[in-house]
Amino acid sequence: QAFRVDVIREEEDTLEFDMVGIDAAIANAFRRILLAEVPTMAVEKVFVYNNTSIVQDEILAHRLGLIPIRADPRLFEYRNQGDQEGTEIDTLQFQLKIKCKRNPQAAKESSDPDELYFNHKVYSKHMTWVPLGNQTDLFPDADFRPVHDDILIALLRPGQEIDVLMHCVKGIGKDHAKFSPVATASYRLLPDITLLQPIEDEAAETLQKCFSPGVIEIQNINGKKVARVANARLDTFSREVFRHEGLKNLVRLARVRNHYIFSVESTGILPPDVLVSEAIKILMGKCQRFLNELDSVPME
Repeated sequence: QAFRVDVIREEEDTLEFDMVGIDAAIANAFRRILLAEVPTMAVEKVFVYNNTSIVQDEILAHRLGLIPIRADPRLFEYRNQGDQEGTEIDTLQFQLKIKCKRNPQAAKESSDPDELYFNHKVYSKHMTWVPLGNQTDLFPDADFRPVHDDILIALLRPGQEIDVLMHCVKGIGKDHAKFSPVATASYRLLPDITLLQPIEDEAAETLQKCFSPGVIEIQNINGKKVARVANARLDTFSREVFRHEGLKNLVRLARVRNHYIFSVESTGILPPDVLVSEAIKILMGKCQRFLNELDSVPME
């Protein structure tokens, strides 16, 4: 009944929020769903037509699979197991076709590869979307592409080339880490720091150095420096204070048992607030299935 969610900080790819009034099991289930059960699109099949680079086909395919693709997985269906050919509703197709050439205008004494060669660095920006079926009609405003343009895939030298076709499918992190939508998803309990008695002057300055910046502040009261807890949230529980004999019995370190600080960092495929809402929907679906199972079991 006292459950609440407070958003503390929201940026383009990161979200920090508090979940208050829940059990540790629910908090951990929510974190695991974020890591392993929120679906994304990733490269699953790589058709290699030509690869004369020094990167082996298997390594190249693996590197391509780990490139996050900016495509909303909610627009696609899961591909049926055993299907060899993808369709417009379950597959995104990308092509990577690039060849390295020598720059005839380069200075003879130059040793800089950027000046000597064209296309000697293969980046994720060279991956181009090739619509399947009627995808141009289904997604007229779509901009399917890698999340980052500057992911280095391979290095080439004159005469070397890469020509591959990729199929991206919908999947979850439980099947392969490349489908995980978050770079990190973690939580910690809210720190609770209590000063058991006034700490002044040199002891106050020593206490301030024992904690992360911003946790302890020093106030000037009647000409004395007095320590107070300014923001316990910033504490990292280093326990440095227990190394000082004169301070270790004056401070109590604890955690608020039902106050969880969540930090979610998206890979850029979906905004972190969307990931959180999708994780909540999945958790609600799991709860509903569990209740349905209970209802279907005959009572003795």
